[in-house]
Amino acid sequence: MTPAHGPVTVEELDGIDPKTYHRRWAILATMCLSLVLIVATVSSVNVAIPALAESELRPSDTQILWIVDAYALVFAALLLPAGALGDRFGRKGALLIGLVIFASASAACAFMTDSNALIACRSIMGIGAALIMPSTLSLLQSAFPRRERAKAIAMWAGFAGAGGAIGPVLGGLLAEHFWYGSVFFVAAPIATVAFVASWVLAPSSREATAHKLDPGGAALSIVGFAALLAAIIEGPERGWSDSLVVAGFVIAVVCLVGFVLYERRTSEPMLDMKFFSNRRFAMGSMGITVTFFGMFSLFFLLTQYLQYVQGYSALGAGVRGLPFAATMIIVSPRAPHIAARIGAKKAVGGGMAMLAAGLVMMSFIAIDTTYWYIAACLVVIAYGVGAAMPSLSSGIVQSVPLHKAGVGSAVNDTTREVGGAIGIAVIGSIVSSIYRSNAAATIAQFPEQLQGMARINIARALGILDVIEQQAGPVAAGALRTQVRQAFVDGTHVAFRVGAAFVAIGAAIMFVRLPDGGEHHAHPG
Repeated sequence: MTPAHGPVTVEELDGIDPKTYHRRWAILATMCLSLVLIVATVSSVNVAIPALAESELRPSDTQILWIVDAYALVFAALLLPAGALGDRFGRKGALLIGLVIFASASAACAFMTDSNALIACRSIMGIGAALIMPSTLSLLQSAFPRRERAKAIAMWAGFAGAGGAIGPVLGGLLAEHFWYGSVFFVAAPIATVAFVASWVLAPSSREATAHKLDPGGAALSIVGFAALLAAIIEGPERGWSDSLVVAGFVIAVVCLVGFVLYERRTSEPMLDMKFFSNRRFAMGSMGITVTFFGMFSLFFLLTQYLQYVQGYSALGAGVRGLPFAATMIIVSPRAPHIAARIGAKKAVGGGMAMLAAGLVMMSFIAIDTTYWYIAACLVVIAYGVGAAMPSLSSGIVQSVPLHKAGVGSAVNDTTREVGGAIGIAVIGSIVSSIYRSNAAATIAQFPEQLQGMARINIARALGILDVIEQQAGPVAAGALRTQVRQAFVDGTHVAFRVGAAFVAIGAAIMFVRLPDGGEHHAHPG
């Protein structure tokens, strides 16, 4: 966007190559394509679980869990080291290598004939995603001058949020019309398009002065975050007191505390702990974690509610989440103007308060709630997230020196993944506990040999009821089905309110602690 007074000056470009500057919006579009691809991949596979379970792979319940979660675990664990590698050796190169790995592993996933091999391929996809995601955000800093950077980051944040809602639609569409492998394979051609566009458009960008790598910090962060995510993922399945889950948390605490101590003492740390003394960086990290706790909780519960309680197909449930994506894409680019007008403190705190209010609204859903009420809740929640998230992301990435842009971007991405994983685990455990308690009397009426299976979750119980219906008739099965669905809905009421309380506390902290401005670029590049 050329200023009204005439051609841009060298000073206004902030050292950006004029050719790069003139194609900056095309670069933004390309980065958003890569971003939506890797975010949508997290949520799209969930809708293919029924097809996977019935495929020739015949995966066990544990294998299904890890087919879904191996990608997210590796992705989150490698973000910080991958961001540091991009800073050191070149962010464009990291992006291109990541897209090649991602496309190759996605295509391989589609044709795996063994569940463990599929899990391995999903893990490799996570390696590619970890190289891609920090690069997409840090490269924007090399294409946009400071006066436009907040708007570019806001648009990036909008598509990051929208990708989570787009994934189930794409996955549902493919799972409904093609074989289960198409949910994996579709990422390969999209990644190929992103590779070509990035090769042509993206600027070369790396640290001006080569810094030493930090293998000790990298190893501690990888093991720490991998152990944390594994424990969070397995907790609801195995139980929080299970020895493996407890061991995972212990390893996570030891390694992540060790990582902080190590980074404070080493001469060239991968992540300088002094960044956290900048309140925009520290509050941005906390705010993103809390916001994604609430947002992933919503997606996790809403997908199940629409399919198991209201009876929509996977595609039907995905399509009904689109008001969230549309609102995010509309609101996020306007977030910098909102923050400039009323201050980041009010924009972020108010946005998170709206997210909390939307979750409270969702806590009043019933078995027969009209979709238009749900759509209204989604718009309120997405407006809140869209108003808060860009300022939080901008606060993180613009608080670090430009030569550490990749690591700053990786912190932004890691907080998203960890916040989302904790949200799903905590909210999932609450719903599961209340479902089992409230459905106990109903499940006692099932055939004795099937009661244990029905207690696992609502999906298993409804599957058993389909069999009972064939034997006992629709009237008897229908009454039990209503009771099972009500038990699940009762759990969502409590879970949504817990999520709302968590986000509301975060909003209050933002109102008090988040600065309105003046702490950007505390460390000049």
